[in-house]
Amino acid sequence: MATLLHIDSSVFPGEASSSRSVTAAFRRTWEKQHPQGTVIYRDLAAAPVPHITAEAWSAGYTTPTERTPEQASAFGARVRLIEELEQADTVLIGAPMYNFSIPSTLKAWLDSVLLLGRTAGEAPSAQGTPVVVVASRGGSYAPGTPREGYEFVQNYLEAVLEGTLGLDLDFIVPELTMAPRNPAMSELVPLYEASRKRALGEATTKAREIAQRLTA
Repeated sequence: MATLLHIDSSVFPGEASSSRSVTAAFRRTWEKQHPQGTVIYRDLAAAPVPHITAEAWSAGYTTPTERTPEQASAFGARVRLIEELEQADTVLIGAPMYNFSIPSTLKAWLDSVLLLGRTAGEAPSAQGTPVVVVASRGGSYAPGTPREGYEFVQNYLEAVLEGTLGLDLDFIVPELTMAPRNPAMSELVPLYEASRKRALGEATTKAREIAQRLTA
């Protein structure tokens, strides 16, 4: 059976969150394609994983027999997250832009699953797994826009998910999500609506494409 690891990190619930709306569309399609599949869901806003500690970090470079009880406990929590990543056939991540970067809760998850010699290094354990990132943002940071240089979400996640973990990365980018809420952006509402429609369509299409790839 296929396994989907679905991670949301938006602080806003349900339809109030653009990233959650799009990840939900992807997941619905994925579940239709894999009715007997398994979904591992982590809502990092509702249940954050611990930020990396000295014990959790150093335990990764200490032999099991030499770990302190504190190291063993902290490392066990990391291993559970790593195993979820390793058993996934598809990874889905909601990564809204907050202050030009990803939510700290998502960074904490990444810090836990990045382990040199296992998920990172010469032969990453989840290498080749398709990952779809819904990188929503309140404005536009696309090439050629005034704020292009402030885009630190896709660049960072490309380096971590693709360059380090070896995942097969794809982005869906709903943008201008603040337009309906900010009167100063009212003229951009049609562009926001078009972006939202496009993102929801891409979520459905990508979920089907990945499902076909897994069953090929």
